[in-house]
Amino acid sequence: MPAAPPAAHRVYTHVKQAVLDRRYQGGTLLTEGELAEAVGVSRTPVREALLKLEMEGLLKLYPKKGALVLAVSAQEIADVVETRLLVEEFAVRKAVPAPARLLERLAELLDEQRLHADAGDLAAVAVTDRSFHAEIVRHAGNEILSRLYDQMRDRQLRMGVAVMEAHPDRVAKNIAEHAQILDALRAGDTEGAARCVHRHVSRVKVLVRGEDR
Repeated sequence: MPAAPPAAHRVYTHVKQAVLDRRYQGGTLLTEGELAEAVGVSRTPVREALLKLEMEGLLKLYPKKGALVLAVSAQEIADVVETRLLVEEFAVRKAVPAPARLLERLAELLDEQRLHADAGDLAAVAVTDRSFHAEIVRHAGNEILSRLYDQMRDRQLRMGVAVMEAHPDRVAKNIAEHAQILDALRAGDTEGAARCVHRHVSRVKVLVRGEDR
């Protein structure tokens, strides 16, 4: 029987997932006692997990009070979108002509996204949405760019859920835009694919103005 993960890791996973899924909204104050009780551990591993999450920019610790879940700011959204445009437009151009395995994987992810959307699971939709884009970036063959892109993973997931909660119609539109990107890649249309990516990624900035406006 595999050993249970260390207590601090269990707390870290619990809190991080809840922040990314937005079950813990920006502005929520989490106390060590509540988290220790929720996960079934002592306060020491809770402290360790919260410190790690503060380093990742998801929380702000206040001694003797607890940890505040940081809201997604308008500046953070602008920074992420700008970085995504630089990386993803470059990557999609390099993906043409697209190998069969990339086209197959993107089609699979698109089908998964439709299934999650039909089930109303926004967190899972956000994960497959992010995986669709990451797959294209990975196929650019630049390890440094791939690592840079992966560092934005948590921010992207959190923003993705925020957009879909605020604009439920975006779920179907996101899927349609992914299908357009895939069609352009299948057709070997480099500039068409880059235009689709630019329009698609730019919409995030327009739709989420930041929770702290």
